[in-house]
Amino acid sequence: MKTAIGNAARAVLFSALFAFAGSAYGQQAADSVAPEIATGISDRQAVRAETFMVAAANPHATRAGHEVLAAGGNAIDAMVAVQLVLGLVEPQSSGIGGGAFLVYFDGASGRLTTYDGRETAPKAATPTLFLDDKGEPLKFFDAVIGGRSVGTPGTLKLLYETHRLHGRLDWPSLVQPAIDLADNGFEVSDRLFAMLTADSERLGLHEETRAHFLGDDGQAHPVGHVLTNHAYAATLRLIAAEGADAFYAGPIADAIVETVRNGNPGNPGVLALEDLAAYEIKERDPVCVEYRGYDVCGMGPPSSGALTVGQILGILEPFDMASMSPADPQTWRLIGDASRLAFTDRGRYMADSDFVPMPTRGLLDRAYLNERARLIEPGTVLTPEQVEPGSPAWDHAQLWADDESLELPSTSHFSIVDADGSVVSMTTTIENGFGSRLMTNGFLLNNELTDFSFRTHRDGVPIANRVEPGKRPRSSMSPTIVMRDGRPYLAIGSPGGSRIIGYVAQAIIAHLDWGLDVQAAINMPHLVNRFGSFDVEKGTEAEKLAAPLETLGYKVNIRDLNSGLHAIVILEDGLQGGADPRREGTAEGR
Repeated sequence: MKTAIGNAARAVLFSALFAFAGSAYGQQAADSVAPEIATGISDRQAVRAETFMVAAANPHATRAGHEVLAAGGNAIDAMVAVQLVLGLVEPQSSGIGGGAFLVYFDGASGRLTTYDGRETAPKAATPTLFLDDKGEPLKFFDAVIGGRSVGTPGTLKLLYETHRLHGRLDWPSLVQPAIDLADNGFEVSDRLFAMLTADSERLGLHEETRAHFLGDDGQAHPVGHVLTNHAYAATLRLIAAEGADAFYAGPIADAIVETVRNGNPGNPGVLALEDLAAYEIKERDPVCVEYRGYDVCGMGPPSSGALTVGQILGILEPFDMASMSPADPQTWRLIGDASRLAFTDRGRYMADSDFVPMPTRGLLDRAYLNERARLIEPGTVLTPEQVEPGSPAWDHAQLWADDESLELPSTSHFSIVDADGSVVSMTTTIENGFGSRLMTNGFLLNNELTDFSFRTHRDGVPIANRVEPGKRPRSSMSPTIVMRDGRPYLAIGSPGGSRIIGYVAQAIIAHLDWGLDVQAAINMPHLVNRFGSFDVEKGTEAEKLAAPLETLGYKVNIRDLNSGLHAIVILEDGLQGGADPRREGTAEGR
C-alpha cells in the first residue's frame, strides 16, 4: 500500500485535520428528503483480529455474526445471522421485506462473484405507475407511503440460496439468534428512538406498523424500552423450518400481497402472488477497475455502484493523489469533478442490463477514462457544459435520455471475513427510512420501486431506468471487495442513497492513496459532489473547505451526511476492521 504523501506522520496529520468536531447527518437538492436522520457520532478506533471479523451497523447484529463464526460457521453463515438480526434491530434500513446485493469471495475456490437480490417490479406494473392523472410525476412521498412503491422482496431468497450453495452450518441454527432476540426483546437505542420520533406520523398510518413502533399515545417507544417482535419470531420459525418457500408462497406470501393491495387503500400496489413465486436471485460477474495496482470490484447492473465508483477512481488514476492533501480544496476539485463526470454517465446509461443494453465495458475502458480525465484541467472547475455524458464504446448502438429517479439513503452495509479467507461484502435496503411504512408478519415492506425514474421518456427519448414489469430498479449500492494479487484485501460499503458512491470512493482513496488505516478513512468528514454542488459534512473540520470551494466556483451545501461505512482490511498479520462513527455499529473479531 502506498504511504500518504511519503510518510506515515503526514497521514496521521491529515487524519487529525479531519477529526470530527460535532454531530448530525441528511440529503441534497436533487434528493431533498432525509429518510434517516442524524443521531450523533462516537469515537472509534480500528479493531484488530487474527482469525475472523464482522463489521456491521448494530452491535446485536455484529455479535450474532461473531458467534456464528466462533461456532465454526463461515462468512455466508454469519451473513444470514447478521441480516436477520438487522431486520429486527435496525428495521428502518433493511430486512426480509427488502433487497440486497452481495459481493462474495470464496476462500476455498479463490473465486470472486456477486449475487443480485434486488427487488423486481410486479408483472402488473405499467409505465404510468408513478404518474398522476395529468401524466405528471407524483410527489415522492405520495408514491412511497402505501403499496404502490413495493417491489418483490429479494433479501431472503438471496440469504437462502447463497447459504444452500456456500453455507456450512445448518440453516435453522442461523435463523435462531434473530428468533431469540425477537422473542426476548432488545432495548430501543438512542438512534432508533430518534428515527421513530421523526417518522411517527407516517408510521401511524398503518395499523400493524403503528402497533409495533408506537405506544398507545402515538409516540415512539422511549430509549431503553424493551421492544419485542413476536410476529417476526413466528415468521422466522416458519422460515427456519421450511426455508425461503415459506416466505414466497403460503400464508406469509398471502399476507404480503394483501398488505400491498389493501394496507393503504389510498395508494394500493399491484404486487401479486405470482410475482413472489417467480422471484429469482441472479449470480452476476463482478465489475472491476484497476486502481493503484489493486482491482476494485463490486456489483454490476442493476447497481450503478461499481461502475460509478470505478469511473471516479479510473478518472483519478492519472493524478498523483498520494502527493495531495485532503486539507487542500484542489484535491476535492479533482475528486468532485471526477465524480460529476461519472454521475452524468450514470444518469444517461445505467439501469437493469437484463432489460436495456448498456455500454458496461466501454464505461470502464482505460482509453475512455483517460479521455474523461483530460477534461479536468489544472486549477479549473469543470463548467456545466463540460459535464455531459461521454461516448463510451458500445457493443451495439442505443440512445437514452437522462434519468430522473430519486434514491434515498435508508440502507445498511456489513462486511465479514472468516477463518478460511472467504469474504462477504453486502449492502441491504428497504429504500426510504421504514420503507413503504407497511408492515406484515413482523417485517416492513420496501418502497424500492421509487428507485425507478417516475418519467418514462424525456423529449421523446426513453429513459433507461423507467418502470417495466419484472425489471430491477437502478441502485447506487456499492458493496466492494478490493483485490490485491488475486486475493481479497479490503471489504467495504455504505448506505447513503446515491451518495454511497462518493462515500466508498473517498474511503478507498483515503486508504490507498493517503495511507490512513481503515477506521481513520471511515472517520474522515465527507465531501461529495454528484451534480455540480459540493455537499460538505456539517459539524466537522470539512466546513473549513466550504469557502475555498466556493472561491473555486462551486455552490456549497453544509449538510448532515449519514453514511454507514463498515470495512475490513486483510493484512499479512491479521485483520483490521472499522465501523462508521455516524451509526451505532461495531467491528468484532477473534
